[in-house]
This record gives sequence, C-alpha cells and structure tokens, in this order.
Amino acid sequence: MPDVRGVRSRCALLLPVVLLLVGAAAGPEGPVVDTDRGPVRGRTHGAYSTFEGIPFAAPPTGPRRWRLPEPARRWAGVRDAGAPGSRCVQLPALGGGGPVGSEDCLYLNVTVPAGPAAGARPRPVMVWFHGGGFFSGSGDVYRPHRPAVQGDAVVVTVNYRLGVFGLFGHPELGGAPGFALADQRAALRWVRTNAHRFGGDPRNVTVFGESAGALSVCAHLTSPASAGLFHRAVVQSGSCSTTTPPSALLPGLGTYEPFVPARRTAEEGALAAARLGCGRPSGALDCLRALDARTLATADLMQRFSRVSYGDSTLPTEPRRALQAGRFHRVPVVQGTTRDEIRLFLSQTLAAYPIRDANDYRARTERSFGTETARAVEAAYPVSAYPTPAIAWATLLTDASFICPTLRDGEALRRHVPTYAYRFSDRDAPDFTGLPPVPELPLGAAHGFELPYLFTIIPLNDAQERLADRMSGYWTGFARTGVPAAPGAPQWPRLGASARVLSLAPGADGIRTVDGRAEHHCALWDERWPGVTTAG
Repeated sequence: MPDVRGVRSRCALLLPVVLLLVGAAAGPEGPVVDTDRGPVRGRTHGAYSTFEGIPFAAPPTGPRRWRLPEPARRWAGVRDAGAPGSRCVQLPALGGGGPVGSEDCLYLNVTVPAGPAAGARPRPVMVWFHGGGFFSGSGDVYRPHRPAVQGDAVVVTVNYRLGVFGLFGHPELGGAPGFALADQRAALRWVRTNAHRFGGDPRNVTVFGESAGALSVCAHLTSPASAGLFHRAVVQSGSCSTTTPPSALLPGLGTYEPFVPARRTAEEGALAAARLGCGRPSGALDCLRALDARTLATADLMQRFSRVSYGDSTLPTEPRRALQAGRFHRVPVVQGTTRDEIRLFLSQTLAAYPIRDANDYRARTERSFGTETARAVEAAYPVSAYPTPAIAWATLLTDASFICPTLRDGEALRRHVPTYAYRFSDRDAPDFTGLPPVPELPLGAAHGFELPYLFTIIPLNDAQERLADRMSGYWTGFARTGVPAAPGAPQWPRLGASARVLSLAPGADGIRTVDGRAEHHCALWDERWPGVTTAG
C-alpha cells in the first residue's frame, strides 16, 4: 500500500466440531490435534473449530532478532490453542500511542470445518497473509469461518515480522534478508508438515493476501526460495507492479515502490544504525540487538523499512520484471483490485493537500506525471465528468496505480498459467475504517473493502451477504480445483487478450464481465506511465 508518512492506514486492521480427522481426538474442552511440535487443544464453534496461537517458529527475540526463523521447540503436554498469540511489534493503526505487540509473535491460527471432508480427498488449504503496509496488522483479525465452512477448506492465518523487525537491512546482514517473507515461508513449511493432521491436503495449498499480503504473494510467486510451498495464488489489491506517482497524496512524497534493491535497504540500515548510536565499523548488529524494541519501533523506522528488498538469492529480480521475463512459479493465479482503491489513502490527506477546483486538479496531474502526460490524462479524465475534483483524481490514480498495473501483470502471467482477474465494485460496501467521512470523496469500493465479503469483520445487508457467499465460493473453488467456479454463480472467464474482468457487486446483474483495459484507460497508462519503479 502507498507509504503515507505520518498517516496510519486504517486498512492495517483490514485491514473448526469434534474433529474426525487423522491424528485428532475430541477432549472435554475442545478438539486436540497432534502437531509435529506437540498436541494442541482448540475450540469448537458449532460448524467449525479453531486452533489459535500455534507457534510455527522460535521467538525471534534477543540474539534471534534479524535472524532467519528457526524451528519452534517441542512442548510437553497439550498446549492450549484457544486464543491468538501475540501480535508482532507495530504501531497502533488507529490514533496515536507507542508501539504495541511483541517480538515473540510467530504464531498462526487454523480454522477447520466440522466433521469429515465433503469429498473423498482431504480439504484444500488456504494460507492468508494479512495486509497493513508491512508495518502493522496480524492474522487473528481475520475470522475465516465463511470460506472454511461454505468452501469446506482449512484456512490458516499467519503473523510475520513487521517494519524494522521484518524488512531491515544492513551490511553486516549481507544486505536485506527479508525476514518477513522468511517467516511466511516458515509458516508454509509448517503447513506442509502439519496440514494433514487438520484434515488438509499439503499438496493443495493456496496462498492469498491483500495489500501487503498480496505483495507478499507476488514475492513468493517470483522467489526461488518459495518453490514447492504452494500450488495456487490469489493477489488482492497489491500486484507486482503496484505503485503510485510522486506527490500523488502529499507534496513531499516520492514515487511509492513496494520493491526496492537490497543494497538501498542495507544503506538505509547503516544510516539508521548510526543515528541510534550503533554506527561502529563492526559489531553494529550486536549493538542494535541490545536496544529495546520500543527504541526501534518508531514511526520513521517502522515505515522506512516497510518495503520488500530484491537482489539476492531468495528474490533475485524485481518481481514485476520477473513476471515479464516469465521467471515465476507455474501455478494458477487470481488477481484483482477494488474499483476505488486510492480513495482510502486520499481521504486521509485531503485536509492537508486539498483539491478544490480544476486548477488544483491540473497542478496535481502536472506535478505527478509531467506537463505532457498531464494533458493526455486530463483529456481521458476531464474534471467536469466527475462529481468533484477529488473523485476525478482518485479515479485516475486508482487506474494508474492499481487496476492497470494488475492487468499488465495479468498479461505476463496468462502467457504461462491460467489467470483470472476481478474488480470488486460494490460502492455501497460497509465502511469499517473508523475514518471521519469526507464529503467530497465518499470511500465507495475502497482499498480493502472486499475483505468483509471473505472474512467476518462487519455486518452485511442481504444482497451483500449473497455476494459474499458467491465470492467465498469462487475463492474456495479456485483453491480446490484451480478454477474459480461457484455453484449457481456466473462463469468466471480466464484472462485473455481482451482483458475480460469479473466485476463483483450485489444485485441480480452485479456479477458480470467487463473490459478492464478499456474501462480504465489502460492503453494510456501503458504508454505514458508503465515503467516507473527502480531498475534492478
């Protein structure tokens, strides 16, 4: 997601049953499953059971700070898995205050349906990586019993190290090892070892995520280190090519790049270490590891180290370039966006950087895209065609930064693997952000607003519930077979040269196919603003 300095993204919050399974036994307090590290006791909730707070790696604390995850120690007796483990160190997503969470945070949560699997085969496994800009969020926020029960799937939600703890780099580290992605790989290895114990199929694992979670999925698609750990992928509002132009949200912001060269991250780490009094020629990491977590978890450091680094053996190439070159794992992919992605971010900066009229609109286009491209942009997005200048600006930014880059990646993917594209289009989706309303910029189908249709977050009306059932059916159908098909729902066509995208909205005709490239002026953006991120 765009890195808006000083503005905390509310989508950071955005954002099973007595088990009759192999290795499972029902106890008086809840079902027990024997994992490779020891047995865990979950909780029964009627149609599903949950096993929460299961450690999938050793705590990355003390001397393990900024080290690759190590196996969790075995435990004696039955471990209670009735509540989530600690969230990783992060800043509060809402309001002010200091850091919350713990460095001892590498836990995951498993949700499984009641009873035996619907078919003869084990259930598909879906592993969720949360969003939050890589500096906030946790797996336990997402309650996945809808896809688990309706889709007869095992769903796993994962914590991973955030900000300066997860994406730090330094010369003494040999660059930027990407601890956040390494944590996710450790969770996937745990799934490969333990999925069958919960009734899941370790040979049928789907990774899915939104925002930073989607960028994570993108990285795993192009990382040699992630080979064989998953078999399908869903990328929600965070394609390999996601980016925003300079000054799009605030005048002082440069181009947002979710993936940066490891050497840059290591240089930033050396500078940060010096500012913290650890700028010595050797032993800088020992000095930094001796610092309290609160000293490190500042807004500057948590957001400065919130981008994924590439240029080493685990992620050799910038992911968008890897896709273009065909260097990615050959698994089916679903990719998509919301219709009004940028409205969530823009609404938080309009008071400080308003768009009052056509003059402000023109100034913004010129500042972000240059004078020549600005003229072409204004012709395609005339301010007079929109209710307010702010809506005009949000529309073109959503197309340039999210929708068209996603379709561009889809074009690269579809040459090699089955690829499906969607656009979440419910502009009456419930607002669960807690943000004050901005009259000139209703949030509509903003970034993360599809999440309540997949997870239990906020109540939906009847029509939205029906849409949620169909979306859950598509997602779990894809996890089961590699084809996003749901009973009674319209057919979802594979992405082809015509860029047919499935638009998802409530109502009798709410699910329909649209021409994504044409509706979102992608020819313009492919010509005028396609290659804006840093070369490797």
